[in-house]
Formats: sequence, C-alpha cells, structure tokens
Amino acid sequence: MDALEIFRLAATEFADMPDDDEKDPETGKVVRYGVKSFLKLYADQISEKRFGSSYPKALAYLTAHKLKMNGYGDTENGKIADSLRVGSFSEGETSISYTTNQQTNLQVDAEYALTVYGLEFLTFRRNAIIPIVSAGEGGFYGRCGY
Repeated sequence: MDALEIFRLAATEFADMPDDDEKDPETGKVVRYGVKSFLKLYADQISEKRFGSSYPKALAYLTAHKLKMNGYGDTENGKIADSLRVGSFSEGETSISYTTNQQTNLQVDAEYALTVYGLEFLTFRRNAIIPIVSAGEGGFYGRCGY
C-alpha cells in the first residue's frame, strides 16, 4: 500500500478531501488542495531510509496529524488548535486561563500527543528509530586512557 491508500484507510474523517487538487477551470488556480499535495508537503519531514518499510504508514499518519491540527477533518466539536489555547473558562465575573506556558514549549513531541494520528506516528518512529544511549558500561571504559 502506498501512503495515500493508508491515509484513506486510517483517516476516514478526511473522506471529503479529494485525492488531487481541484482547480478553477477558467484560471487554472488551485481552489482546494488534495491529500496528495499534503503528503508531498510533509514527505521531507521524515526519512524514508530510517523508516524503511514503515515509511508510507508514518507519512500517512503524520499527514493526518498535521491536517487535524490545522482544522481539517471532523470539526464537529471545534478545531483542536482553537481548543488548545483555552484551558478553562468561567462565565460569572468572566475568567479565562490559557494552556500555553514555557513548560509546554519545551516538550518536543507534545504536539503529537494531541491526536490519535500523532500518537500512532510516534509509535512508528519509536519502532524505526532507536536512540543510542551510552552509559559508559562498555568493557573498555576507563582503560588505556580512553
């Protein structure tokens, strides 16, 4: 399966988006971007070499995550981006608190936890890219001036 097929299978809330760009017949300008354009847009954000055979899945889920974060798909309950800004709201004597703070900005992958697609992308990334941790426990540590 290619990334588009996986996207269509896994992200059914985007069924109303066309595969290809829709263009105005008179001007030739794009009036609505299709899924293929978004797949191309995000394709360079991940490494095909590192993800290997999981690359199409990772790209499909990354694209679905990015689209969801940008307000595409099912927005029946509002857009995710809008809901993330307000942490709490009380009506009497109007009080609004916001969810952004410096700690949130420091969490590199925090954005991916906001959608089911992002969480799935993180799973693919964890399976494909294993970080190397050196705890200095090798047999030659501390010997011969190393």
